[in-house]
Amino acid sequence: MDNWKFEPYKIKVVEPIPITTKEERLNYIKNANYNVFLLPSKVITIDLLTDSGTSAISKYQLSAMMLGDESYAGSESYYKFQEAVIKFTNKKQVIPVHQGRAGEKIIAEHFIKKGDIVISNTLFDTTRANFEYKGAIIYNIPEEHDLESEYPFKGNIDLNKLEELLKKFKDKVKLVVLTITNNSGGGQAVSPKNVKEAKEMCKKYNIKLMIDACRISENSYLVKLREKDYSNKTILEIINETLSYGDIITFSAKKDGLNHIGGFIALDDEEIANELKNYLVLFEGFPTYGGLAGRDLEIIAIGLFESIDENYLRHRIEQVKFLLEGLDKLGIPVMKPFGGHAVYIEAKKFLENIDENEFPGQSLVIALYIEGGIRAVEVGKFMFKDAKYNFVRLAIPRRVYTKSHLEYVIEVFEEIKKKKQLIRGMKIIKESKYLRHFTAYLEPIENWVSKL
Repeated sequence: MDNWKFEPYKIKVVEPIPITTKEERLNYIKNANYNVFLLPSKVITIDLLTDSGTSAISKYQLSAMMLGDESYAGSESYYKFQEAVIKFTNKKQVIPVHQGRAGEKIIAEHFIKKGDIVISNTLFDTTRANFEYKGAIIYNIPEEHDLESEYPFKGNIDLNKLEELLKKFKDKVKLVVLTITNNSGGGQAVSPKNVKEAKEMCKKYNIKLMIDACRISENSYLVKLREKDYSNKTILEIINETLSYGDIITFSAKKDGLNHIGGFIALDDEEIANELKNYLVLFEGFPTYGGLAGRDLEIIAIGLFESIDENYLRHRIEQVKFLLEGLDKLGIPVMKPFGGHAVYIEAKKFLENIDENEFPGQSLVIALYIEGGIRAVEVGKFMFKDAKYNFVRLAIPRRVYTKSHLEYVIEVFEEIKKKKQLIRGMKIIKESKYLRHFTAYLEPIENWVSKL
């Protein structure tokens, strides 16, 4: 029988899940100033805040930790890492960093000055913050599709708008960045054809194309499912083709690297690579460790190729699909089709009585925690002031939760739906200049939380 639907792994080590009462959760969230980032993990029952750095590692990765060479220079673990990254990306130059945003900072330092323009299918929070910190002006131009549309590649960049912007601004555009999958745009897939055409356009205007490839394995599996021309290709072949169009690849190994930390920059241009290594030494460390322990280099070298196993990917994508379909059956407005790492709820459509300037997404995040101890994240007006959608993202950690955990999430949404007329908005009482969603203090309007 080939139509299996179970988890393709056995559980060897378990972590107890905290079970709390609603009364306790009301107190916890109040003490955290209604920001779930400020909650300690010991009070979270199901943690869907992020899929970044939250994966379970395999027995092979755990074993490899014991081989970590912690030499400051010339670590054997680095050379294993380098070989794996070259095979994975098909790029010649490999620069290790401690996580994705470190690579973004290095690239921003090298390429960006005040007034420069960066164009993207949609930058995620830390990428955008690093570029804006250097004074860049950001244009996010994903293709326009309805929330409910089943168009398979809603993460694509709008090529017509891209050409218009490149014509208009010419030398002011320093980078075009494709985020794959498109995290801020509902976790949607990007087609290799779209990447290729964006590359051709960039080449025409002599602009570097950067690919944020942290979920490239998941994207490639969706390509294999949805593009007839790729149905017989391996995941690695699809990855290699997609990344071949990028001049610079950044990668957070906390996602499809299946590790808790780490990342890299990969490219072919040796001259640019050497310039980027100057910043690496300043900010991260020597080029053969880049801020990482040798054991983490070993884990990533294995994790990259565990992430392209099709049995693993099938289960991974099926988990996202199961959660999306369960919420859709309840009438919860979700971004379709299913993506590779998360389900996105359009909170403004669900909580129609809340003005979008009162952060309906954050209200739903708070309600989820109070009702069921679930931690999600708002990816809307609270995270991005110019956001098109008021998303709440339910990011599923890799190899961590089972179907029964996701069934529980659906049950909690069913309870919230019964009480949604009680939910009101939120207001910010303290915020930071950059990435305010991480540390802001909020409070509920009309103290609605006590009525849930």
